[in-house]
Amino acid sequence: MRKVLFVFALCASIATAHAGGLMTNTNYHIAFDRMFARGATTEIDAVFSNPAGLAWGHEGWQLSLNFQKPWQNRDVEIDINNFLANPAAGNPGATFHKKYNGEASAPIVPALFASYKKDRWAVSAMIGIVGSGGFVEYDEGVPMFNVPITAKMYSTLYQKIAGTPYAAQADALARDFILDSSMKGKQYIYGGQVNFTYRIIDCLSTAVGFRANYYDGYYKGHVTAMPGQKISSMVGNNPLMDLQLDCVQRGWGFTPIISADFHMNKWTVAMRYEFRTKINTENDTRVLTVGLQGASGYSVTDVKAMAEQNGNAAVIAALSAPDKLGDMAGKMTDYLPNERVRYDMPSLFVAAVGYEFTPGLRAATEFHFFDDKNAKMGGQRQEKLSHGTYEILAGVEWDINEKFTVSCGGQHTDYGLTDDYQQNTSFACDSWSLGLGGAWNINEKIRLNASYFCSLYNDYNKKINNAYGTPYTVDKTYSRTNNVIGIGIDYRF
Repeated sequence: MRKVLFVFALCASIATAHAGGLMTNTNYHIAFDRMFARGATTEIDAVFSNPAGLAWGHEGWQLSLNFQKPWQNRDVEIDINNFLANPAAGNPGATFHKKYNGEASAPIVPALFASYKKDRWAVSAMIGIVGSGGFVEYDEGVPMFNVPITAKMYSTLYQKIAGTPYAAQADALARDFILDSSMKGKQYIYGGQVNFTYRIIDCLSTAVGFRANYYDGYYKGHVTAMPGQKISSMVGNNPLMDLQLDCVQRGWGFTPIISADFHMNKWTVAMRYEFRTKINTENDTRVLTVGLQGASGYSVTDVKAMAEQNGNAAVIAALSAPDKLGDMAGKMTDYLPNERVRYDMPSLFVAAVGYEFTPGLRAATEFHFFDDKNAKMGGQRQEKLSHGTYEILAGVEWDINEKFTVSCGGQHTDYGLTDDYQQNTSFACDSWSLGLGGAWNINEKIRLNASYFCSLYNDYNKKINNAYGTPYTVDKTYSRTNNVIGIGIDYRF
């Protein structure tokens, strides 16, 4: 039971199909999806990827509207040895295997870019989903609370029936309960960014920018254990356990951005730095209920009502009683009414090099570092990472003729993951991503972009001995799939 209430972590970093760090997106424009390494670009997507590079962009106005559709699976496969073992009753336990399928999705994700350049000056802006951006749902719950609750129900029921005439069948009867659980969560960080670019000398430009970020997330879950038909006459028909959560979190954060671009002949060298964004959300807790069946029968504590009447400290003290949640009560702190929880976006350093082999053939390489270990997360999870996120990107783009362009690229992401960081409701996997696509210059003013990219994830394997305070040995495999298609239109005038 020590980890039961981590269900209410419900995706402390829910991430759907995006490229970038644990809390930061980098794919806004379709040109990124089809090439990846866009840190040295001077086109309209430079509004995000290389603001200083706009000093060499189109003279006058540019607009770009982009739409992406991501879909992703986030699965947890679990194997348990000695499950429900009860040596005193001669029950050695069994092997438990189950795969929990999580479907992460997002609607059509838009992004809007605009820039205006005159001589040495440029001003630009963008609006998009700058962090996370999606929804995840597990229809059958996740093992991090299903498994310990199953163990708790077995232990509780066994104690109740071991002294009855049914003692000889206690182990079988103790499994006679019905578990109903599910969880879902949403996490979006919306952003609006403005940049000011100036070309200092003919080969060097700089830019300063500012982004406002709005965090919007909700976390909903329940797990209910009901007695089965065989033992309902012995323990009653009330739920053996009932946990319910509906919590909305919202908050603001602001990001200063600086960049520089060196542009000479066929070479472009660019750097960008985004400062850490502090996002301190405040809970709007609509439902938070804990129900446990104790020796005196079934009792339900409406945590939200108690918090509003007596304060959050009183709630934790009451729930810490041995006949309630014990030392698990502290796990609820982040979801009590009006509590504040951090979801910082880390600082980001980008360095990129681009080279033009011919007027129609270009290539670029790029490096990203997200300083996740110094960006606060709920439960201080950033301290459990071995290092921040490293990304290496490369891409090539070829103009077939005046009308058509094709491109492709790749990206490798290393998050610095550890066993302690990974949770059933919030996990990441290192990956390789591949993208391709093209552009059609419909006329001198309008360009149509289309792309597809997928991420190939490394499964993360985690082994736990003596899990949940029991003799269980648990093997977990975290796996993900990711696909994104996109289309966009650029307009110059």
